[in-house]
Amino acid sequence: MRNRIFLFALIVILEACGGKKPNTVTPAQTPSKAVLAAPAQNGVCITGTVVSNTQSSVTFIWNASDNTDSYDVTVKNLLTNTATTQNTTQTQLTVTLTRGTPYSWYVVSKSSKVSTTTQSDTWKFYNSGPGVVTYAPFPADITAPTFGQVVSTATVNLTWTGSSVSNNIANYDVYFGTTNTPPLLKSAITDNFVNNISLTSKTTYYWKVVTRDTNGNTSDSELFQFSTN
Repeated sequence: MRNRIFLFALIVILEACGGKKPNTVTPAQTPSKAVLAAPAQNGVCITGTVVSNTQSSVTFIWNASDNTDSYDVTVKNLLTNTATTQNTTQTQLTVTLTRGTPYSWYVVSKSSKVSTTTQSDTWKFYNSGPGVVTYAPFPADITAPTFGQVVSTATVNLTWTGSSVSNNIANYDVYFGTTNTPPLLKSAITDNFVNNISLTSKTTYYWKVVTRDTNGNTSDSELFQFSTN
């Protein structure tokens, strides 16, 4: 009997000291960021297949990202600000687009093992159209204040970035005010900012930027808004 009790105690001690190894579970990893390849950033897409006088099919291509099962591809018409998103398990997707129109696109990497996703950079391009000699600049990207931001200061600095296929941006017109059809604030400025604009508390402001190139072509950014405390 003593021998049995001693053997049982020995087994318990061995298990407690690592006689049994716990099951090791490797946590699922977040998908890495996809690297975009085509259509090229700030370029003119001339490789699309013409579907009609107004439409062509464009193939979007990117490099595979790690820990990824599928991709959401979002393509946005920069003239109408309408976006479409499609899912694919491949590293390319063909979409029918309007010709002679600027677009932006990005890819979101997704995994079936984790809920966290990772978004790629956002690229812009022009889908080539019939008889187009020059392309208007891309609509300006508003950088600050961001849409819906609440500003706590008595003044604000408006900032944005501009880009074009031909790198020929001439200047910008800035519209700013308290209605959703803001009046012209500054015309034909060559900077990417307007500083020290006075604000009133508890007010909603609207603003936008019109970009002009050396050929006289223009593009209109989205209407942005922010408010004050």
